[in-house]
Amino acid sequence: MYPGLGHVYLREWLRALLWFGLVITSSTLVIPDTVVPEQPSLDAIVTASQQLPTGAIALLFALTVLSMVDAYWVASRNAHRHDVQNAANCPFCGKELDDDLEFCHWCTSRLDDVPN
Repeated sequence: MYPGLGHVYLREWLRALLWFGLVITSSTLVIPDTVVPEQPSLDAIVTASQQLPTGAIALLFALTVLSMVDAYWVASRNAHRHDVQNAANCPFCGKELDDDLEFCHWCTSRLDDVPN
């Protein structure tokens, strides 16, 4: 896929634009004008892709991999935040509660003694 699309899926609009802009800017800087075809056709694009310098291919590949790693990190960070927000906490010690117990297993306070 293209760098930034995973961020769009995650609704991280600014990150998506930054990754897209970084790849477009890098492509503009590292791909020589002699490689870019004047008439866009399938044969011209295949020929142009075969004439790309190795450094340009490596840079664009690295940017794509870094974008995927960043999208994975953002997704896992957001999933962890969602899990933490949904967890019930003890009103006495503030630690996470076990839903199956009627007391806090951290501070042993009974949960039916919670003041309203």
